[in-house]
Amino acid sequence: MDELKELIAAELATPVDPRVSAMATAIAAKHGAASRAVLFYGSCLREKQLDGLMLDFYLIVSDYHAAYDRRWLSVANRWIPPNVFHFEHDGLTAKYAVLSEDDFHRLNGPETRSVSVWARFAQPSRLAWVADESAQRMAIDAIARAAPTLLAAAGAVDGEAPLDWWRRAFALTYSAELRAERAGRAGSVVDANLERYKHFSRPAMAAIPTGSGVDGGWARRRLEGKALSVIRLAKASATFAGGVDYIAWKINRHAGTKIVIKPWQRRWPLLAAISLLPRLLKSGAVR
Repeated sequence: MDELKELIAAELATPVDPRVSAMATAIAAKHGAASRAVLFYGSCLREKQLDGLMLDFYLIVSDYHAAYDRRWLSVANRWIPPNVFHFEHDGLTAKYAVLSEDDFHRLNGPETRSVSVWARFAQPSRLAWVADESAQRMAIDAIARAAPTLLAAAGAVDGEAPLDWWRRAFALTYSAELRAERAGRAGSVVDANLERYKHFSRPAMAAIPTGSGVDGGWARRRLEGKALSVIRLAKASATFAGGVDYIAWKINRHAGTKIVIKPWQRRWPLLAAISLLPRLLKSGAVR
């Protein structure tokens, strides 16, 4: 695990665009002393031109009560983590998800069937803002759990090359969420950064707890994961300004569709999301 943590620490410390750092600092400032770390992740990590894109962040806080001035947000974050918010700064647009330090550690590990956090943090991320050295260690320790959890959940297959293990593992996690990406997207996550996954393979595999094997519960993960995606979508309609436009933008970008949001759908985003979902599932734009 020490070798894996060293790789993660170096990856997290990779410099980001100054505008990304400025946005991360502004996100942390919005939540005051509760803010512990801001992590930048997702497809925008590979982009040099950020204008017109939706940047992805996770804000890690000490606890939910301290992070909000409205109690219902704290309760919602605790019951159905994370809360997701829209944010704009210096001409850039982002969404950020909020997790407590305890939840971030837990959701990166095998004690949860939900793939949404450990599948993302088995991929590259950057520490765009951090409160102190303690918060930095917290982020490294939590993220170090993600890749071993991912690979253990997929299970080893005799004779399978390490990169194919990663590809298969990500394909399983993509199947356990509502996704707007085209088929094959899970494999492209690895192919876009082959050297990274080669370097991470041995340390990540070595960190898998003894006795971990194939998780036979992927059918259950898929059922629970897609249901949880719908619940989170409903919750986001209350916290995410412009959420329905973001959903349309992401689906159009990744699935090649041409969804146009109508005025009534902006006024009633939850109804809009519900009304769009069956058509998107039937067309294959969302899986």
